[in-house]
Amino acid sequence: MSRKPEPKGRPELKGRAARLARLLPTGRAQAARTPFVLLVVVLLGGGLIGLLVLNSALSEGAFQVDDIQRETKNLTDEEQALQRDIDAYSAPDALQERARELGMVPGGDPAFLAPDGTVKGVPGAASAARAPLVLAPAAPSSVSNSTPGR
Repeated sequence: MSRKPEPKGRPELKGRAARLARLLPTGRAQAARTPFVLLVVVLLGGGLIGLLVLNSALSEGAFQVDDIQRETKNLTDEEQALQRDIDAYSAPDALQERARELGMVPGGDPAFLAPDGTVKGVPGAASAARAPLVLAPAAPSSVSNSTPGR
């Protein structure tokens, strides 16, 4: 059996260590570094570009959310204003005033019909507490025929 000469600087191994040492390359491995460096650069560049695209998409989504929230706030304010208008028109005083403007008068005593068809109570006529209000069309504003400087 021939023995390979051990390189300088490496102690001579015996037994199991010697067998394991034969499995390892004796010379320094000179792998080509260029493909590895290119692979690392491409992976880092791709990762940075991916992060840039992801960050841009998230920013765009944040702007859309902000616009939608602003629009929601405006629509909520408009809804509340319309609800206040509805409440103002449906208030009893406002209804009474609009009824008077239309010429309506308060009703008299009511009478009720029973399920068997008999009338309960004595109906009273509506009394005009005051004359119905009839609105005349608005008169056109008077325009003076004189011009300044005459």
